[in-house]
Amino acid sequence: MSSENVPAAPTNFIRQIIDQDLKTGKNGSRVATRFPPEPNGYLHIGHAKSICLNFGIARDYNGSCNLRYDDTNPAKEDVEYVDSIERDVKWLGFEWTNKYYASDYFEALYQYAVELVKAGKAFVCDLNAEQMREHRGTLTQPGRPSPFRERPVQENLDLLEKMRRGLFEDGARTLRAKIDMASPNINLRDPVLYRIKKVHHHRTGDKWCIYPMYDYAHSISDALERITHSICTLEFEDHRPLYDWCLDQLQVPAHPQQIEFSRLNISYTMMSKRKLLELVQDRHVTGWDDPRMPTIIGFRRRGYTPEAIRDFADRIGVTKKENCIDVEQLESCIREDLDRRAPRAMVVIRPLKVVIDNYPEGQVEEFEGPNHPSNPEMGSRKVPFSKVIYIEQEDFVETPQPKFFRLAPGKEVRLRFAYFIKCESVVKDATGAITEVHCTYDPASRGGNSPDGRKVKGTIHWVSAAHAVPAEIRLYDRLFTTEVPGQTGDYLKELNSGSLETLKGYVEPSLATVAPEARYQFERLGYFCADMKDHAPGHLAFNRTVTLRDSWAKIKA
Repeated sequence: MSSENVPAAPTNFIRQIIDQDLKTGKNGSRVATRFPPEPNGYLHIGHAKSICLNFGIARDYNGSCNLRYDDTNPAKEDVEYVDSIERDVKWLGFEWTNKYYASDYFEALYQYAVELVKAGKAFVCDLNAEQMREHRGTLTQPGRPSPFRERPVQENLDLLEKMRRGLFEDGARTLRAKIDMASPNINLRDPVLYRIKKVHHHRTGDKWCIYPMYDYAHSISDALERITHSICTLEFEDHRPLYDWCLDQLQVPAHPQQIEFSRLNISYTMMSKRKLLELVQDRHVTGWDDPRMPTIIGFRRRGYTPEAIRDFADRIGVTKKENCIDVEQLESCIREDLDRRAPRAMVVIRPLKVVIDNYPEGQVEEFEGPNHPSNPEMGSRKVPFSKVIYIEQEDFVETPQPKFFRLAPGKEVRLRFAYFIKCESVVKDATGAITEVHCTYDPASRGGNSPDGRKVKGTIHWVSAAHAVPAEIRLYDRLFTTEVPGQTGDYLKELNSGSLETLKGYVEPSLATVAPEARYQFERLGYFCADMKDHAPGHLAFNRTVTLRDSWAKIKA
């Protein structure tokens, strides 16, 4: 992202720490951050906040930001996720300084583990996972040392080498740090540094059958890359002493500072990657890129812009306090962005046929429609008009309530850009449903202007039936009905059964050839985006990004 187009970043406590470090010359006045995702799923909006924070700091301080994959758990990782992460980071407008994998450091990490064993600071433990839990203690009771804690150094070295060579089964042994089983911080009660996992790795194949734990691998990877500020979310605050312990025991090139901030929680939004994976695997959604998903690719497919997401990240800020952001803040960001950039178009999503009886048979006119009401530079398009048009079903009522200013028997409305029309009669089918409305038009009102000063309060949009292009219209809504999904029980019971409505509508002909991901405001209906997967000439598919106004406001009131 060009620095010329980047607004001044709001300050926060992390930037204040960096400012102070630069004043004192700490880290040689360098700023180096990293974004370290695990490639076990698609990134979501919470990761977007972290991306904007880490890459934004590097940009604003003329520093560096590495993309580093935490690929230390091969059972859950896949190249598909690696590729998706890189697409998402680039789409958000950022570029990494270097790309690394934790697996780049597997040999170095192992040798550092050997050094810990030689120094008497790590040991091979035969306890299984359940026995380890029993020994760990509780928040109020200290843990008990493993019976293998005082193994001789040489025996530990021999066992560690055999672990590496695959001579033991999964779970048979671990390498543990020797710290303090009485520590009030459970993370320091002789934590596991390595475990046996005979699983094929997507990069190293079957070379390794022992894999480092996150806290160990992450701290040393940061140090090897000479990261200055290791920024992570608050759940790692209790892990910071272990992060520092690992670095303090070893001769590593740097000692980064870990800083924690509150993770992003958004109302009506599920942020658990494990549960999002369940939604995908159990087909509650169509995939990671389903426009109802909070994934970055889901937001992109729905029509969100990277600018709106970056704006959202700036607006919510960076704090130490956990809170839940109203999803309306995110929706406001995309409304404001699309209001500026999205051209307008007329689309009818629930068509009702209107015949203008006194309009000349076979005549076609074209009206000039500005693409944006307040931006003449966006130009205009030709909108054809003919004897038969489609309007929205909700724009006609046979027996209107007071203050209903749209079309009704004997009432007159203005057709946008075109004429005044007046309803004369309706046609119904055998069930009594209205299938056709017959109107007359006032030729002197061309362009929607009143020739005699009479007032017409209602203006509605329309599409010429002879020129209308069929399109699939997908009305997406929030995936969950509860403000905090899963808080009160089974989150699957809180899925919104009305989160997707698919309609067959008609668009004006100017939309017939638009490319996937083209964004528009469908007048009076909302902001829509041509689907990035299914949209093609001959099969138009538009996803609703967001309504024109917060449609949930009255529900929350």
